[in-house]
Amino acid sequence: MSVDRLSEPLYMKIKNHILDRIDSGEWLASTRVPSENELVKEFSVSRMTTNRALRELTDEGYLIRVAGVGTFVAELKAKSNPLEIHNIADEIRARNHEYSADVLKCEAVKANDKIAEFMNVAPGSMLIHSQIIHKEQGIPIQLEDRLVNEEVVPGYGDQDFTLNTPYEYLIKKAPLQKVEHVVKAIIAPNSIKDILDMADEEACLLIERRTWTKEKVASTAKLYHPGSRYELQGLFKPE
Repeated sequence: MSVDRLSEPLYMKIKNHILDRIDSGEWLASTRVPSENELVKEFSVSRMTTNRALRELTDEGYLIRVAGVGTFVAELKAKSNPLEIHNIADEIRARNHEYSADVLKCEAVKANDKIAEFMNVAPGSMLIHSQIIHKEQGIPIQLEDRLVNEEVVPGYGDQDFTLNTPYEYLIKKAPLQKVEHVVKAIIAPNSIKDILDMADEEACLLIERRTWTKEKVASTAKLYHPGSRYELQGLFKPE
């Protein structure tokens, strides 16, 4: 144990004890954590100390306390910066969690007039339409609904996106020149709610993204996230 850990306040020792088990995957979402009385005995501290640790972890979103029932690990709530593009698999693994993906479709489609205008291609042009569910600890946190111009990104439709994410292929074959983001809070259609295991009244966070390479639109994507399991976070410094 580091010197910093040895000298930290008692309530922080309890917080870090709980956080270490959540981060390692030992305690998954909905796992009941030890009660205040159990923590008092384990750490030989006062009830006030354990109460502070549990209260702060609850306020920070790591735990949920249910009166008369107990304290539980909160459902996953992934964070991402809305104005940056990262590999979702890397974000999940950085939290020491397991990443997995289900490919719903990856097929060639013809661009109708609306899509052709948005993708800056001729109507009837062939595009690749992919739909992929990204999961953290087996729980869906994002539905990626993407259109790709294979003239700009050759071979996209031939990839196995259970092994590598679209981000990994796109960033290699079509380095970003320009990115457009639109962020919305929506009531998702039932088809999206079913795919993401969302509650009936749960809000949905939608990020619409369009990317350019060599002055051409390479890809457009709609990224759907369950509001209870995903949030956007960013830090910006004015010039």
